[in-house]
Amino acid sequence: MASYSLTEQLAKHLQRPVDDATRARARLHLLDWIACVVGARHSDVAWLHRRIGPADLTTKLGLLGNVLEMDDVHRTAVLHPGPVIWPLVAQYRDATLDQWLDSAVRGYEAMIAIGATLDAHHYAHFHPTATVGTFGAAAAAASLLDCTSSDTASALGLAGSVTGGLWQMRHEPGMAKQWHVAHAIRTGASVATYAQAGMIGPRFILEGPQGLHTAMCRTPTPMTFPEQWRIHEVSFKPWAACRHAHPAMDAALTLRATIGALDGPIHVATYADAIRFCDRPDPQTEAQAKFSIQHAVAVIASGRTGAPEDFTPDAIAALAPLAAQVTVNTDAAITARYPAHYGATVTCAGHTSALIDTRGDPERPLDQTGLAAKVHSLFAWGGLTGADADRAIDLALNSNDSGALIGALDAWLA
Repeated sequence: MASYSLTEQLAKHLQRPVDDATRARARLHLLDWIACVVGARHSDVAWLHRRIGPADLTTKLGLLGNVLEMDDVHRTAVLHPGPVIWPLVAQYRDATLDQWLDSAVRGYEAMIAIGATLDAHHYAHFHPTATVGTFGAAAAAASLLDCTSSDTASALGLAGSVTGGLWQMRHEPGMAKQWHVAHAIRTGASVATYAQAGMIGPRFILEGPQGLHTAMCRTPTPMTFPEQWRIHEVSFKPWAACRHAHPAMDAALTLRATIGALDGPIHVATYADAIRFCDRPDPQTEAQAKFSIQHAVAVIASGRTGAPEDFTPDAIAALAPLAAQVTVNTDAAITARYPAHYGATVTCAGHTSALIDTRGDPERPLDQTGLAAKVHSLFAWGGLTGADADRAIDLALNSNDSGALIGALDAWLA
């Protein structure tokens, strides 16, 4: 066994300074997360939290970030860092926004570094945002507490010792996906505090004989420590559906721009995980529609934009005849490029559109104009004004006043 464990190496890797360009990138992800949270302010999860009371902003923020399925995503780690990391840092109200940004970058790094070591067997059974979210939250909290490398490694070890998150929730209605995020946040904050006070965590929690890799993987990938912060690799989601449906939506959008309306049978070929998660020809609920390639492609084929309102029960009923025209299958070549590339082909009326990377990926980035449009759309969906959206953009991209941002979130979610 190596003299330094993977978590010890990662903890040392996290100690390096965060550069200005990476802070600027983190601000974009902060803004994206704010929009996702505000857009979900009238969701069932939000109403449930209000009934429980008293108000707990951190838990509320944790529960709302992934409701709309528009949260940021890392392709190779196949997880969503934003919903975990930003509520975690936001609970440290005495920190400056720059301190939030630096700790968030480190939280993203820990989540992605560990998530990228997990294999297809893990993803088949476990929700990686939950499994690895505890590590990311612990790393972000340790940064805000100014923990040493040794204490950070202990926090990661403690977090990993209780991690999990089963995918069974995909087969039943419920809110477990939101609960996973809230649980990861609470665990991460707690273990960082205890580690700083002297509680020692297991060093080899990843690669040890009874560690995470042995218990939850078959062929884990070696961990790497690149010079560039991995937040630059994270994708933004332009549409309110599972990311696995986005390649087909994107290809359909390109095809529609080329040939006009997509009438008649539409065929989608994509990678195996997209089929596994999103082959749902007859969705009945909003959650099912967001995980249906058939409905998602019908959304685009009909000329809609992929906004939250396109996945409501009314939209499901209106688009059912068109969704019934959509067939899907697995493509071996596209699967071979996954998860480094999320691709699809869409064929209709003898014409085919094929893509390798999807809108919002680093190769095809969502620029600030596109992100601002997303922010305005989600604020409107949440029942707030364009002025509120502009304030969020200014606070996230230009301010260093974390207190003002917390105050605005409190007001928007009241």
